[in-house]
Amino acid sequence: MDKKLLIDLQKVPKHVAIIMDGNGRWAKGKGMNRIFGHKNALTAVRESVEAASQIGVSAITLYAFSTENWNRPKLEVDALMSLLINSLKKELPDFQKNGVKVNSIGATESLPKKAQKVLNNVISQTSNNTKITLTFALSYGSREEIVNTIKNISKKVVNKELLIEDITENIINNHLYTFNLPDVDLMIRTSGEQRISNFLLWQMAYAELYFTDILWPDFRLEHFYDAIIEYQNRERRFGKTSEQITE
Repeated sequence: MDKKLLIDLQKVPKHVAIIMDGNGRWAKGKGMNRIFGHKNALTAVRESVEAASQIGVSAITLYAFSTENWNRPKLEVDALMSLLINSLKKELPDFQKNGVKVNSIGATESLPKKAQKVLNNVISQTSNNTKITLTFALSYGSREEIVNTIKNISKKVVNKELLIEDITENIINNHLYTFNLPDVDLMIRTSGEQRISNFLLWQMAYAELYFTDILWPDFRLEHFYDAIIEYQNRERRFGKTSEQITE
């Protein structure tokens, strides 16, 4: 049975975030190095975006490279940057054909110049697409994002552009990297790990968390639908009681 038929298209999450975990273990299990795992993860990215787009998810954010990932061996970091460049170039025609708007969050100025150039070009080329927003979290750390947000708001207070009394959740939202995205409704993490790992901490305040043992390179369209079905079977109360939700 097509799992997509089990999904209520009226209750689809607006924003899905994914921690793509397990590339290294997948490669090790096949007697290969970690880079082999990263290269074989692209199909999972493609199918997840396709699945999200098919059911009407408006935004999907992928944790592609964290601020902590810079501490990995140089060979692996260089390979990941090269893979990023080649993948963006290769996928651009499909982004255009499928209405995918590419976005990025994080300290992207830390990326190699060539990676920045290719990324900015793809963002520019897809800026008018409206079907789904695909955000790559690159050189991203949520705590760093929150610190930067506090600094930027503080500057406005010091410069008398903003009163302390006027600082609200909306003001904070508007100063985050994700100011143009809705809050995360569903977070998926693969490979059996059950951590958030400094990813979209503010934005996931009320997100449903879905963990699967599947390693990221094996994650496919039907697995994405499994997560959506599980999400739709949960009761999202946002601090209210079950009775209040059903009234």
